[in-house]
Amino acid sequence: MSLSKSLKRIKPVKRELYEVAQRRLDSLTKPPGSLGRLEEFAKRLVAIYETEMPEIPRKVVFTFASDHGVAEEGVSAYPQEVTRQMVYNFIRGGAGINVLARHAGADVVVIDIGVNYDFEDLPGLLKKKVLYGSRNMTKEPAMSREEATRCIETGIELAHQYADRGYSMFATGEMGIANTTPSSAICAVITGHSITKVTGRGTGINDEALKHKIEVIKRAIEVNRPKASDPIDVLSKVGGPEIGAIAGLCIGAAEKGVPVVVDGFISTAGALIAYELNNTVAEYMFAAHLSQEIGHRVMLQHMGLRPVLDLDLRLGEGTGAALAMTILDAGLKIYREMATFQEAGVSDKKTA
Repeated sequence: MSLSKSLKRIKPVKRELYEVAQRRLDSLTKPPGSLGRLEEFAKRLVAIYETEMPEIPRKVVFTFASDHGVAEEGVSAYPQEVTRQMVYNFIRGGAGINVLARHAGADVVVIDIGVNYDFEDLPGLLKKKVLYGSRNMTKEPAMSREEATRCIETGIELAHQYADRGYSMFATGEMGIANTTPSSAICAVITGHSITKVTGRGTGINDEALKHKIEVIKRAIEVNRPKASDPIDVLSKVGGPEIGAIAGLCIGAAEKGVPVVVDGFISTAGALIAYELNNTVAEYMFAAHLSQEIGHRVMLQHMGLRPVLDLDLRLGEGTGAALAMTILDAGLKIYREMATFQEAGVSDKKTA
C-alpha cells in the first residue's frame, strides 16, 4: 500500500449527514439532547458510514507488538522479554484485551510488527515484522525512514484487508515494553510541550526512575533532532514500529470510511502521527478514554478529540478501546431501535 496515495484518498465526512441523524434523534421519545454524548456518537457514526440507518458494526481490535531498543536504558519496570510472553498470552486468550474484546463482541488480531523474537505460526497471530525491535534512540534513530514508512504502510494494508472482509469498526491496541518512552518523545516534539509535562510512569516506575526516563527522552531528542514539521522523521527517530503501524491503521481506516477507536497513550501517539500527515483522519477517530499517562490529554487536545471514557486506565493492549466500542454500540442502538413519538403514539412537546 502506498502511504502517499492513501493520504490523498481521505475525504472529510459529509456534514449534511449530521443533520439527517439529528432529525431522527429529535424525533425519538425523549427530550432533545437528553442522551448526551450517546447522541453525538450516533451522529458521527451516521456521517462516517454515509447511511441514514447504519447496521451495528462488525468489530476488530488490532494489537500491534514490538520491542524497543531504548529499553536498554532501564526506562520500564519490566524486562523486554515480557513483550513476546504477552503475545503468547494474547494468542491464548488470557489477557485483558481478550476479556474485554469478548465483552464488546470484537475479534482480536495480534500483529508482530517488530518483536525481537521469531514466533512460530500461530492462529490469531499475523507475522508482519518490519524489524527486530527499534534501535536505542538515545544513540541513533529508532528506525530508518524506510522502516518507519513500511510500518505505516503495514497498518494501511491491514485496514484495507479487514474492511474488505466486512469489519466496519476498528480499534487500536499495542504491546511493547518501554513504549511509553517513544510515545512521550513524539508527544513532546509534535505538540511543543516540555518533556517533563508529557512523560508519565508507564508500567509504574518510581520517582527516581521517572526522572531518569525524562533524561533519556531529552537525550534521544538531542541526539536525533527530529523535525516537528515532518511526522515520518519524528516517528523514525524517536518512535517505534507499533506506533507507526497504528498510524497506518488510522490512515487506512479513514481512507476506507471506517471509524477507528483509538486506545490509550501509545495508540494516541500513533494517531497523532496520522493526524499530522492528514488532519482529516481525526474525523474518523474516536478517542476511547483518558489514560493516566499525563501526556495523553495533551495529544487529545492537540487533535481536538474528547475521550469517550475516563476510568483511570493505563494497561494498553486495546482494553480501553474495547470498552469504548460498547458505548458506541449503545449510541447506535438508541438511534436505531428507540421509538419515535409518532411510532409510540406519544405527544411531542411541540404538539402537546
